[in-house]
Amino acid sequence: MLLAIDIGNTNIAVGIFENEELRAAWRLGTDVHKLEDEYASVFLNLLSLKGLAFADIDCAIISSSVPPLVTVFEGLCQRYFEVSPMIVGPGTKTGVRISIENPREVGADRVVNAAAGHRLYGGPLIVIDFGTATTLDAVSEEGDYLGGAIAPGIGISAEALFEHAAKLPRVELIRPQKAIGRNSVSAMQSGIIFGYVGLIEGIVVRMRKELGGTAKVIATGGLADVICRETDIVDALEPDLTLVGLRLVHELNR
Repeated sequence: MLLAIDIGNTNIAVGIFENEELRAAWRLGTDVHKLEDEYASVFLNLLSLKGLAFADIDCAIISSSVPPLVTVFEGLCQRYFEVSPMIVGPGTKTGVRISIENPREVGADRVVNAAAGHRLYGGPLIVIDFGTATTLDAVSEEGDYLGGAIAPGIGISAEALFEHAAKLPRVELIRPQKAIGRNSVSAMQSGIIFGYVGLIEGIVVRMRKELGGTAKVIATGGLADVICRETDIVDALEPDLTLVGLRLVHELNR
């Protein structure tokens, strides 16, 4: 079985694949202060819930936006799973040609998402990832990564509003009943949720025009479902897109 790990700034996505089947998937909170053994204890509990053990894993792949945790998870794989993980980075075959000014600037997760999105839906394609940052990435008909847009994520935007406006509370990121909020909480929810709907709709319209007008739109990430329920501009929701991409990249490099 393949262990796929995508380390993001806010969450860590973990998947277990048996051939092409995703047997299990989890999201963990990212904590740069946790040690190898602490993460291992979490993995042990999660695996046991699915009737699995460390010994069932015979290969692993890691992508990361948090450099200090690469060593932690590489050590975890070697010590507890007894496998040397593949680390996605420069030189890794992804099946995606990166057609931007400085290819090394592109995060591994964005390239992996492009690979998975193109394999599942073809191109041209726009992949939206609602993570710590909200990223919109353009993929050509041939599967080339063309670039994209980066906006502050929904979570950090809401947190910044709470931290920098003395009278505004921290709010739950759920859909308000109306766009016209009748109190501070519903007004903030309207601005955040409907504001992000407007943000992605506006950028998608511009990107589609640049891609020729027919690009499919795929969404992934922790808060994707909240936004996707409020717009018809997204063609498909793929919560495990990055994990699927990691499996495809692993296959290419075996």
